[in-house]
Amino acid sequence: MQTSIASKLFSGLVAAYFFASLGHFTHNAEFICEYPSLPAWLTRAQIYAVWAANTAVGVLGLCLLHKRRLAAGLVLVAVYAALGFDGLGHYALAPMELHPLVANVTILSEVAAAALLLAMTLYLLAWQLLQRRQNQVAL
Repeated sequence: MQTSIASKLFSGLVAAYFFASLGHFTHNAEFICEYPSLPAWLTRAQIYAVWAANTAVGVLGLCLLHKRRLAAGLVLVAVYAALGFDGLGHYALAPMELHPLVANVTILSEVAAAALLLAMTLYLLAWQLLQRRQNQVAL
């Protein structure tokens, strides 16, 4: 990673998104009947399974970063963050004013955390690719 400050900020944003995502998916699963217009076939277990699959993408990205596979790890973390925008799909099913306040708070918190993590991850990925290019030119 670029610097200690960038690394700490990145770690903090990963944690913030993880907990915001967990909060949204937990609320969605536990209060599924309060989310307007969700398909009748959708179950609590399916919601948790989707959260686990999304989180697995982020965990794999972090594992790759730990193994110094920076570009691949950052790409997976970017995908993980981008998955956080899926919560906006609730508003395609029903307008914001039909959702309970807590649902809106969890949806928007997840989206905000995802946006910050995605921005930071893309910045770090661009910096990593620039460093790689500069190292190739120097050879």
